[in-house]
Amino acid sequence: MAAAAVAAPEVLRECGCKGVRTCLLCERQRGGDPPWQHPPQKTHRFIYYADTGWAVGAEESDFEGWAFPFPGVTLLEDFVTREEETEMVQLMDREPWKLSQSGRRKQDYGPKVNFRKQKLKTAGFRGLPSFSREVVRRMGLYPILEDFRPVEQCNLDYCPERGSAIDPHLDDTWLWGERLVSLNLLSPTVLSMSREAPGSLLLCLAPSGFPEALVEGVMAPSRSVLCQEVEVAIPLPRRALLVLTGAARHQWQHAIHRRHIEARRVCVTFRELSADFCPGGKQQELGQELLQLSLSFQGRPM
Repeated sequence: MAAAAVAAPEVLRECGCKGVRTCLLCERQRGGDPPWQHPPQKTHRFIYYADTGWAVGAEESDFEGWAFPFPGVTLLEDFVTREEETEMVQLMDREPWKLSQSGRRKQDYGPKVNFRKQKLKTAGFRGLPSFSREVVRRMGLYPILEDFRPVEQCNLDYCPERGSAIDPHLDDTWLWGERLVSLNLLSPTVLSMSREAPGSLLLCLAPSGFPEALVEGVMAPSRSVLCQEVEVAIPLPRRALLVLTGAARHQWQHAIHRRHIEARRVCVTFRELSADFCPGGKQQELGQELLQLSLSFQGRPM
């Protein structure tokens, strides 16, 4: 039996934007040209191919046919069924959503954290929501996630009517560990990766028939491009699970552009503890407390 469609919630008439960040709601109130209509900052676009692990120059671009390895990305398609997706979002919508930046709404299941002061409070945290128990169990069936134990879950709601987006950023490393895990629900989108570090990326001329022939037929590097001019687009299918590690986690910023939200999208991000909060770390006792709370699966949004 086909799963019932999840209706989009009523579009809010107010936003949670602060500082330079904006959404369609506050832009209409302010007037003028919103910053999101400015020309894109990155000059060269590459497309990530999950079956090869390489980023290939977009068609009709200056680097069409050129490629470079892009490690640290794992994409597990159809991680949940349509029925499971529908049930999860319906359960989320029974709880309040809080206004957030850039047209997003959010639900947080985790400790209250001040990253600037590196302090956290567990008061009020009762764990991840009950509907995530099966998702976390299923993660452990995959080698890359067999020891993954999340202590925080953040649900983000994106909507084209609000102009939802999220700026390029790197996630914290004081509290959060090596793997960032996100479940993409309700609609496909694109995760845009960029890097502000100086230096260049070495490119190889991809063989004919890429991406299938890319791994075996790749040639030696013979061209380069400045890191700061490159954006790598990672297509995210509906109901896919994304895992970022290594360079993709620590060196490349990730973002969701407004133009890539064409329908309601809910992103469920799970985070694990850093080494300081694991056995042998300086704050292992606090880490153990957080794990016990999170994996009780009795949480409500904070």
